Formats: sequence, C-alpha cells, structure tokens
Amino acid sequence: MKKQKHFLSITDFSAQEIWEVLAMALKLKKELKKNGKNQGFLKNKTLAMIFEKPSLRTRVSFETGMTQLGGHAIYLGPADIGMGKRESIADVAKVVSSMADIVMARTFSHETVEEFAKNSAVPVINGLSDLEHPCQTLADLLAILEIKGKLKGLTIGYVGDGENNVAHSLCLASAILGINFNCGSPKGYFMDQKIVKKAKLIAKSGIKILETTSPEEAVTKADVVYTDTWVSMGDEEEKEKRLKIFKPYQVNENLMSFSKKDAVFMHDLPAYRDNEVVSTVIDGPQSVVFQQAENRLHAQKALMLYLKGVKI
Repeated sequence: MKKQKHFLSITDFSAQEIWEVLAMALKLKKELKKNGKNQGFLKNKTLAMIFEKPSLRTRVSFETGMTQLGGHAIYLGPADIGMGKRESIADVAKVVSSMADIVMARTFSHETVEEFAKNSAVPVINGLSDLEHPCQTLADLLAILEIKGKLKGLTIGYVGDGENNVAHSLCLASAILGINFNCGSPKGYFMDQKIVKKAKLIAKSGIKILETTSPEEAVTKADVVYTDTWVSMGDEEEKEKRLKIFKPYQVNENLMSFSKKDAVFMHDLPAYRDNEVVSTVIDGPQSVVFQQAENRLHAQKALMLYLKGVKI
C-alpha cells in the first residue's frame, strides 16, 4: 500500500515537488484572472478545516480555494471538536478522514498535526503549528518568483523573532531551493537549532544560512526583507518585554537602505504598524504584503491538487 502523502513541513516536499506546486499555482492564478474561474478539479470533494487557532487568511484562502476548484469546505473550530480533550486526536483523525477527502489543521502544537496525520487515511496539510508554517512559505515563494523571476541565488533577510514558525519554514525552503537565508534576532530568540541544523544539512555548497544579532547584517544586500509580529498568539503575557527587546529590529527606511535597491518587503500578516514595521515601509512601494496574502489562495489550490494527484 502506497504511503499517504502529507504536507506537515516544507521539507516533506523535494525541490522538484515545490517547483511543481509553484508551476501549478501560476497556471491556476492565470486561469482565474483570465476566465474568472478555475476548472472543477475537486468537484464533489470535501476539505475538513480544523482550527485550534483563529485565522483570516488561512480560512478564507482554503475555503475559497476549495469552492473555486468545485469542492466543499467544512470549518471545525475548537468548540466543535475539543480535540485531545473531549476526544483523542487519533479518534478525530480516523473519523474525519473516513468522510473528508483532505484535511487542513491549524494547531498550537506541531505534535498535534503529526499525530493527526499518523491516523489519517487522507492527505493532511499543516495550516500552521508552533514549529512551521509551510503554506505561508509556498505563497511567499510564489510572490518572490513572480517579482524576481527566479529563486536560486537570492538572499532573504529575516529580522525579528527567529524562534518563529514562519522563519523556520522560510529557512528550510531556502536550503532546499538554493536561497541564502539570514536571520537577525536578539539573543534568546534565535531559530530552533534543530531547524538550523536540518537546513544546513540540506543546503547545497555555496548557500549560506546566517544567524546574527545584527539586523543590519541580516538585511545587507538582501533581495527580500521579511519580518513578522513580535507577539505571536500564545506570547501575549510577554508583550511589554518583547516590544522592548525587539525595538532595534524594527523594519524602517534606515534598515531597508542596507538591502538591495530593488529589494521587496514581506510580512505574512497580521501586521502591527510601528512595532515590527513602520507604516511608510509596509504601505510603501517596496511592500508586496498583499500579493503574498492573495497568493495563499493560489498556492493552496495547487497544493491540494498536488496532494490529490491531480495534474494540470
């Protein structure tokens, strides 16, 4: 019996598989813009969406995407399931995967989505966990590819909280695809060292994975300057402490000046203007944050088709 393919980490896909998904996403986006609709590749198919954490982009992109592909999406919030409390993760996975054709789970713990996938008869997508955010990374790669025309050899400069699911997935994707990845964070907020070790093992010779406490060093000659919120869901109790520690890592005009002249600014949203980024940068000409956000739709449609074995 063929092992079920899941997408829990960006490393679940090879470079070739990522490129296949990106190529499909570009086709789907072009088709939608030209015709106002996509073909019903997933007609009569159901996506079950499990949310332990709320989200704007994740829910809208997956639900809209499934509709545009001719399928149906079901939203299951914390009160609907009580996963791991009212009913075990394994039991929920067995029940849901016996009825749905694909599952997206947005969970607090990465172990939860791994346990779910272990007991699922259908593909499981990690819509976000505390360790990785691979769906966001696919959308980011799609935006960079559209703007820069390539991925290999570029440099991404990430600043802020390195111990972050977005930073982790971006770092791993960079290693897979031949992108240099710099991460500028305060001491105590560096990336998970298991992720860094994994990225360095994957990275081909000549590709650099850099960790530094200097935000300027992180973005020097970068093609992409990337940041995320300093206070993620679950970190609210540390809000005041984090705002002080991360203040030197704010993306402003001065920090952007260290990057390449044609560098773009990226943020996975929601953004807190004048904390991690100033308004003049995120709302300025170098910002591509809304292209990133829209690309969640196109990348995730391609991802679902790929996992269901549909070629376009």
